[in-house]
Amino acid sequence: MRRIVAHTVLVILGSLALLLAGPLLAVAIGKVAVDRDWRGSTHRSAGLAPAPDEVREAVVQVYAARTVGWRGAFAVHSWLAAKPEGAAGYTRYEVIGWYARRGGSAVSVSDYRAPDAEWFGAAPMLVRELRGSEAAAVIAALPAAVQSYPWPNTYSAWPGPNSNTFVAHLARELPALKVALPAHAVGKDYLPWSQPFARTPSGTGYQASLGGLFGVAAGVEEGLEVNVLGLVIGLDFVRPSVKVPGFGALPGA
Repeated sequence: MRRIVAHTVLVILGSLALLLAGPLLAVAIGKVAVDRDWRGSTHRSAGLAPAPDEVREAVVQVYAARTVGWRGAFAVHSWLAAKPEGAAGYTRYEVIGWYARRGGSAVSVSDYRAPDAEWFGAAPMLVRELRGSEAAAVIAALPAAVQSYPWPNTYSAWPGPNSNTFVAHLARELPALKVALPAHAVGKDYLPWSQPFARTPSGTGYQASLGGLFGVAAGVEEGLEVNVLGLVIGLDFVRPSVKVPGFGALPGA
């Protein structure tokens, strides 16, 4: 009996060490500024979005950037930016947690911030881009997809619903988007306890999830993912890499 208990303890400790190794390494090598003060953070354009006066065609982009403080060691914040054909600027679609305080809606649809702006000093990475007719089709369906988000007045950084849950919802509602969010987009796998099965956000596979805490996903775009306490470990076969908590993928961002 003692051996069984000791073995179980070792397995649990080993699993925790594996889950935390990525976030700790991300901090150690400087990928995360845990001491960054959000009040003095910048929101500069990263130069990743095509200038509207130079590119007239419709554009849809999905971005992700490290969250603020120590949470950035574990997760990114994701959003979608869209520009219809001939438009003078972009509209950002995202969920912002503090907007949900006092019963407000966390869903933000705005044009006052650059589509590729830093997220409180953290540079974004471009996750997915569509242009032309593909982007136009997604833009036409965006209002209905945003309106159908099930949790506009609820926000939980972990395990969800949060900003990554919102973008995952948009992806499921907009199959043409075909986006697989980074493994460290904590909350992307959140599903209500009453609905533990769904298509993966990219629409190229299926997943099972127990409230975003435990689950498994398999799809062409997602590869194979195992979710433990909201942290994802997996394999990407399309872009050969290993998915690691706190990194997204090795090699990763």
